[in-house]
Amino acid sequence: MTAKVKLVKRRRSTFLDRLYFPAIVTGLGITFKRMFKKKETMQFPEERWTVREQYRGMPVLVEDDEGRPKCVACSLCEYVCPPKAIYIVGRELEDGNTVERGPAVFDLNMLRCIYCGLCEEACPEEAIFMSETYMVWGAEREDMIFHKEKLYELGGVRAQGVKKWKDK
Repeated sequence: MTAKVKLVKRRRSTFLDRLYFPAIVTGLGITFKRMFKKKETMQFPEERWTVREQYRGMPVLVEDDEGRPKCVACSLCEYVCPPKAIYIVGRELEDGNTVERGPAVFDLNMLRCIYCGLCEEACPEEAIFMSETYMVWGAEREDMIFHKEKLYELGGVRAQGVKKWKDK
């Protein structure tokens, strides 16, 4: 087989395209416009951003108003997570609970998380939320894998929402 070659006609550059002067003047105009604006510098440890309401911070797990974990280990958030940052192992809970299942292991790898919010949308129990936390750091790679205890600590209590296990 012989490959067919298709000739592509290219547009010839004009005289103005070949001149660098208009591009330099445009760049200098942008520079001078920004040079005299008020600087937006923040003294970081003392000053913090005010988080907008549409901001998506890191995902956290929440408890209901009675202090019970809302996660039932359905693994929908793990399934929908594009970078596979969530790892869940479910377990049967002890007798006497109105919920049958819960997570034995719930790990969130913050090195992989892309803050997309799909986990929050997929959760039928409203157990995972995007928080306002924007500073996540760790000295080692292991510090960036958040276990369920840390996620519940960061998430706290959320009273509103789904409560399928409420006693009738």
